[in-house]
Parts: sequence; C-alpha cells; structure tokens
Amino acid sequence: MTETDIIIIGAGPGGMDTAASACAMGKSVVVIEKGRIGGTCLNRGCIPTKALARTAQIALDAREAEVFGIGIDGVKVDFRRVMERKDEVVTALREGAAMGLKGVRVVEGVAEFTGTHTVTAAGEEFTAPTIVIATGSEPAKIPIPGAEYAIDSDSFLETTVLPGRVTIVGGGVIGIEFASILNAFGCDVTVVEFCKEILPPFDKDIAKRLRMSLGKRGVKIITSAAVTEIKENRTVIYECKGKTIEVESDVVIMAVGRRAVLPAGLDKAGIETDRRGIVVNENYETTAPGVYAIGDVNAKCMLAHAAVAQGRRVLGEDVDMNVIPAAVFSVPECSMVGMTEEQCKEHEVEYKSVKVPFRGNGKAVAMGEADGLLKLLVDNTSGKILGVHICGPHAADLISEPALAMANEMTVEAISRTIHAHPTLGELLATAVTR
Repeated sequence: MTETDIIIIGAGPGGMDTAASACAMGKSVVVIEKGRIGGTCLNRGCIPTKALARTAQIALDAREAEVFGIGIDGVKVDFRRVMERKDEVVTALREGAAMGLKGVRVVEGVAEFTGTHTVTAAGEEFTAPTIVIATGSEPAKIPIPGAEYAIDSDSFLETTVLPGRVTIVGGGVIGIEFASILNAFGCDVTVVEFCKEILPPFDKDIAKRLRMSLGKRGVKIITSAAVTEIKENRTVIYECKGKTIEVESDVVIMAVGRRAVLPAGLDKAGIETDRRGIVVNENYETTAPGVYAIGDVNAKCMLAHAAVAQGRRVLGEDVDMNVIPAAVFSVPECSMVGMTEEQCKEHEVEYKSVKVPFRGNGKAVAMGEADGLLKLLVDNTSGKILGVHICGPHAADLISEPALAMANEMTVEAISRTIHAHPTLGELLATAVTR
C-alpha cells in the first residue's frame, strides 16, 4: 500500500489547484484522474466554449463592420477550422496545467474507496489521512421519450459538421451560451425553457434584457414550456400555454443542468450522499472525518472558481465563500454577484435599486455596444452592496470589482471615493454608486 499525505480524486480546476497548493506546502500528493488533466472545465466546458464564444464575437463584429467604416464581403464560418482552433486552445492550456502539477504524482485510472482512508486505482492501493474528492459532474438529461436522440454539450463539442437547425432544451447558462454561439455561426436556433424566464438564478431584469437581445439576433426563445418528446427525426415536441407545438431540428442539444459524478465505494468509506451529490459541512468535510468533497460533486456551487476556492478552504485558507461571481459568455455577456432583487424582496431586505444603462457610457457608445445595463442593489441601512447584475460587453470582467468590494464589506461611499479611469466601462459602477 502506498502512503501519502493527501489523495485527490479528480484533476479538474478544484483538484489541480488543491494538489499544486498542497505540494507547495511540502506535502506529498497523489492525484487520481480517469480522464484528461483539466477535467470538464478545461476539456469539455469553460475553455472550449469560450474559444467558440470568441469566434462568435468575431463573426458578429465582421458582419457589422460596415457601421465602423470597414467593408468585409462574404463573411463565412469555417466550422471545421473553428473546432480545430478550439482544440488547439484546450491542448495548450492542458499542457500548461500538467506542468503546474510538477512534484505531484498523477495516477491515470478510476478511483474506488475500499475504506475510509484507502483508495484503489490502476491496480494500486493508496492511503492518506486527508482525501479530497473532486470528481466533478456530467450532463444531465430529462427522462422523456426520445431523450436518446438528443446530444449533450460534451458531444456537441466533438462535432465537425455545423447543423442548419438546432433546438436547445434548457435556457440556463449552458443552453444560452450555445444558443448565442450557434446563432452567430449562422444556425437557426430555438431554445425551449421550462421556467418563466431564461437564466433562472439571475436577476430577472438582466435575464429579460439578454433574452430580448438574443431575440433581435434571431434566436427563438420559448419560456414556460415543457418538452415532452423528441422524435427520431429530431423533431422536438413541447407544451406551452395549453398548446402542443413541434419544432423541426437537425440537432437537439440537451442542456438541462449537470449531475454529480460519484466515485465508487462511498458506502465503504462511510460517506453520505443525497440526490444532489456528496453531503458536506461548512468546511466541505464529508461524513467521513478527513475526507472532503469540493466542486460540482457536492453541488454547492457548480462553478470552476468555486471548486478552487473550496479547495483553498480545505487547505486552511480564509476565503469568503459568500461572494461568488458568475458569468454567462453570450453576446452580450451577463454576470452577477450577490443577491438578486427577487431575493431582496423575499428576505424583506430594505434596499435601493439603481440601474445604469450602457448607452450613457462613452466607452460603450464608442464600441458600438450601448445596449446594456448595470443594476446595483444597496442595503439602505449599511450602504453595503447586496448585489450587482450586468448585461453588456465585458460583463464577466466588470463583475470582479463589485465582488472585491462585497468580500471586503466596502460601502458604496468607499467606491465613490475611488477614481475610475475615463473612458472605461468600469465607470458604470462608479456612476451607479453615486445615484
């Protein structure tokens, strides 16, 4: 049996970062990974979709270049080359990630618990006083007739043929990002969402603005609709407002969320699970002392940066887990941090809502992207920021400043005293805190 200080099961963002940090602390670390280094985020999620989102932005910019005095004729998308570039980006980053694990022993194989602190993989048995489960998640599917005729986001990222008509089941982050990308590539896109609005966790003002923006681009979005069947010819049947409607498609993408991937033998280790994933306490420790679960597998927050932060907490760092920003890399982008206005009302918080449109920002107007909104929610008593929600260019980058302010309990007055460069999109927050 091989003894080590820490065993980490899974080499996604959470597992990799925790392994590298533990190694830097002088601990002996074994990482067990059944697939490729980088996990879902690097290989089948965050990074490849962002590579595609960049191409989508360029395609849209090229079609609108004449507005800026530049004539570009015959804009077309070479989908095969698009996917090749996506793979090149992933490969380069995966190689870099592997270098970051220098000093860590990486075992290729499927991990299985044989006891509370023992794991087998690749024909070898390992033991450690600390074990971190970071096995991530996989695409979920709704149990409807014909579900097997739909593909998930993982499968679509491996395709080399651009479909003409695509129906996306689910209007969450994954579904909306694919809708934005494929529409920019020239596909006829329909999104069918069960909830009343797309992006259910986001503030409704932001979700509505994005839905309207995508609608102007030609994306057909149906909300409050339940998909009941997918036919073999990829026709999607859904019910909406008492009517049964059919949508013909070449490809159906199922984007209805993700579910935790659980390693085998959890019962032998005394690790409790529920319908969402592995049960953990506030320090991400499972019901087995010394065994932790971070990232998607505990379903607390299915974001790569949340997994990394949870790993840091496991290693003893003081990280504020109450402030976790999120972003949607559509065109335009959306981002959020903190409470939505709906949550403020639900919790009966006395708050002020400030909305700043991008059309009043010099940089946004010069960019030709003035169709956006920043929404600020402030506690009336303390002056602290409750939440910030953005729809517009570079929203994913803009959310970091309010996240920093919230994590350090800064008031809007503190931000208003800070000089923001002009002309920049960052002035949007500076404007909001003075209203």
